[in-house]
Amino acid sequence: MSVNLGSAERPLRAAIIGAGPSGFYAAAALFKEGIHVTVDLFDRLIAPHGLVRYGVAPDHQNIKAVAKTYDRTAAEPGFRYFGNVDFGKDITHEELKKHYDVIFYTTGAQSDRKLGIPGEDLPNSMSATEFVAWYNGHPDYRDLAVDLSCNAAIVVGVGNVAMDVARVLAKSIDELEDTDIADHALKALAKSNVKDIYVVARRGPAQVKFTNAEIREMGHLAIADTIVLDNELKLDRASSAEIEGDTAMQKNLDYMRAFAEIGATGKPRRVHFRFLLSPVEIIEENGKIAAVKMERNELRASVSGDIKASGTGKYETIPAGMILRSVGYKGVPMPGVPFDARHGVIPNEVGRVVDLETGRVVPGEYVAGWIKRGPTGVIGTNKPDAIESVNSMFDDLQKNKLEAAADPDPEAIPALLKERGVRYVTKDEWKKIDAVEVTEGKKRGKPRVKIVKRADMLAVLES
Repeated sequence: MSVNLGSAERPLRAAIIGAGPSGFYAAAALFKEGIHVTVDLFDRLIAPHGLVRYGVAPDHQNIKAVAKTYDRTAAEPGFRYFGNVDFGKDITHEELKKHYDVIFYTTGAQSDRKLGIPGEDLPNSMSATEFVAWYNGHPDYRDLAVDLSCNAAIVVGVGNVAMDVARVLAKSIDELEDTDIADHALKALAKSNVKDIYVVARRGPAQVKFTNAEIREMGHLAIADTIVLDNELKLDRASSAEIEGDTAMQKNLDYMRAFAEIGATGKPRRVHFRFLLSPVEIIEENGKIAAVKMERNELRASVSGDIKASGTGKYETIPAGMILRSVGYKGVPMPGVPFDARHGVIPNEVGRVVDLETGRVVPGEYVAGWIKRGPTGVIGTNKPDAIESVNSMFDDLQKNKLEAAADPDPEAIPALLKERGVRYVTKDEWKKIDAVEVTEGKKRGKPRVKIVKRADMLAVLES
């Protein structure tokens, strides 16, 4: 390692793969370390900000405001953005190793877990992630086949994403039109026939994963009642013991008990919360989803103390024409990078990438966010996570454990991409696209009007 690595004469060259929250938090932490550093942030999409742009619900603009902090990081003089660059295709792992001293992987959990039941591949059976990407204007999901002509939809899972999709299905167009929801989704939702949305949990009300804010919002829907069955709110002894002293879970239960007491008030749509049910089969009629067969569960405490759902052999069927699964997410392997397929993460020790075969740390390679720890926490959770990984890197730098890149010339990467005909997008070019979206949004009383198609984004830059 060069003794001057991280000095004014030889700044540390860092590449970050993935321009979501973790990528920006890692970049911010690198700039705060008190060393001389340049950061190149790569993403396969043209627009940065990852889940903040394409995952956060459009009616949660207060959460999306965090993007302003990412923009401040992007304004650092040592920061460059390379949007529309696909790692493993447009640029390889070996090429990054040649031109950067350190690499951070912050690609999130891009794949969802399946239910593994008959009928899951029928039209209108999809992951909640896909549905979210569709209504948020993700370019890969613009043409997702979403059929809202059915009377009922089932959302499997009780995390915040499940709550988001249920809420979007339950809201009126008046409640959505002043958000940054994609135009194509707004038009489709305006014609929706969905009147009943079932949010289904395999365990009980004491094991839900959504936050207080998410369940509270269900009480403020303009055209939808929230329905909870009183008998499904009764807790077994193990569940009661599990949440003793858990004020957040107690508050969730308070909200649900209030919904059970109020009941239906006659609004045209209804969000039903159902507990202790597991989908076992999606029933088909004429090539379409007609209903979902559910097995009733009971809760049992395991020897380790975990409370698990066990099937009772009793069933009920819920008529529906759409099913959205939100039962977990996992990372996707990256060419040339170690991957733990069982857990869906890049194996690591305190953010240092580990080779699974040798068990040894891979010098100069780090990981942050969901691809590091799995899909847990909220957007803000990624900040301390990224800082931890950057601190590991800084520790390695101080202990001379980093190998200097063979060719650290900052112009090598742009030259390589241009040679390959890769139309990468810079931070200044993204600002131009961003300005067009925001300007169009102001005209229509919205935060922004998203440009969805890649070709249309690039056309802005050519105009």
